[in-house]
Amino acid sequence: MGRRVLRLRTERGFTQRQLAEPAYTAAYVSTLEAGKVRPSEAALRHLADRLGISYEELTTGRSPRDATRLRAAVTDARRALATGAAEDAAVLFAGVRDEAERLGFAEERSAALLGLGDCALETGDLTVARDHFEAVERLLAGEPLPRRIPAIRGRAVAHLLAGELRYSCYLLESSIDELNASGLHDPYALLLLYTAAIAPYMDMGAHARAVRAAELALALAPSVDDPGLIARMHRGVARTLIAEGRTAEADASLAKAQELYEQLRIHTDLAHCHWMRGYVHAQDGNLERAERELRTARDMLASKRAALFTGQVEVELADVLRRRGRTAEAEALLLPLLASSPAAGAADTAGEPEAASGEAGPGEAGLTADRGAVHAGGAHRLLGLIADERGDAEAAEEHYCAALSLLERTGAAGDLADLCRLLGDLLRREGRQEAAMDAYRTGLGHRAAPGTTTLGPAPAEPPM
Repeated sequence: MGRRVLRLRTERGFTQRQLAEPAYTAAYVSTLEAGKVRPSEAALRHLADRLGISYEELTTGRSPRDATRLRAAVTDARRALATGAAEDAAVLFAGVRDEAERLGFAEERSAALLGLGDCALETGDLTVARDHFEAVERLLAGEPLPRRIPAIRGRAVAHLLAGELRYSCYLLESSIDELNASGLHDPYALLLLYTAAIAPYMDMGAHARAVRAAELALALAPSVDDPGLIARMHRGVARTLIAEGRTAEADASLAKAQELYEQLRIHTDLAHCHWMRGYVHAQDGNLERAERELRTARDMLASKRAALFTGQVEVELADVLRRRGRTAEAEALLLPLLASSPAAGAADTAGEPEAASGEAGPGEAGLTADRGAVHAGGAHRLLGLIADERGDAEAAEEHYCAALSLLERTGAAGDLADLCRLLGDLLRREGRQEAAMDAYRTGLGHRAAPGTTTLGPAPAEPPM
């Protein structure tokens, strides 16, 4: 406090006597500035009035004008992230972070770090994203848990995108349990967590938990006034409806989300809606419409330089193209995504096809074991199917095994079971009966109790 009074007095050109009079003496101000006395509220209000600032600004060091300006800058950066490229938004968030740190504004600094984490998620820089989210958690360590939930959710999403499904579930479930055990039934925080948990549950094959999380999210939604989060919830709920074969309801849920994103002009999430609707149409067998939606999603994500998400969409687009008989186009999408993989070049025995015009090149949207592992496994699975259909059993087996290695690391039970079936069928046709039996047994093991052997008890549910 003494240093702050000294700085403000010096900035205004006051002597200690001018600041002190008429209620106090110059000696009192000198003692206060030296840190040898704890000023009373009355003294602080007198000093604040003489300095021309608010009592709050003097006692906290926070200028209401600076705080308002930084909060407005965070809002501008959020708008830039929603409507433009993440790299551009990151520059704005970094500026807010640095100034907030200089001014000692913890709340605004944490908001900027959270934004930087979201930017890194969009660009696929998952380690950077985790670092930013962890910094937010450290900064808010003394705050109530609901304040830290957005950062915990961000870290869980980063681990999910890296293929670490179990740890993603652990982060989300332990936070849900802690919220409920402490009586902090914050609807916004719980909705954020339940919505985020749907994706790793689905990828692990824990469909019952995913459905329950979706039900709880829907029950919490009326208590939350955040259109963006409600739209994200509808996207998550749609995944559970698709798994249950309720594609019409899933499409309706996605339509609600899409409408909200269009109103909010959140381009990345709007692209995710097109992506999900493409998946719904693919499940329904409407491949032409599926291709149209997936291409729209891909173009929107590519325009925002969201490299990891762009690559993931391309895998699903390649699946639709293969099912439409356009295997050369499918390979042209998949091979650049796996350029660093030793199995990537094995699928095309007649020479690697040229990349389609406008597609992402190697390194731009590459999928690896620690960056989009589930979709990397999906890409190898598709290349294996293409090679199998072409009659190249050796290349097919190589891709199936590469996919198996990737998916076993993630624990994506449903995908693993299907992959083991494909590999077993291939080996059986090759006359390798024992190897085929081993593949089938592995698949049955993954399918027997999906999502239960690696997850603990389901988290406690909040009172509704």
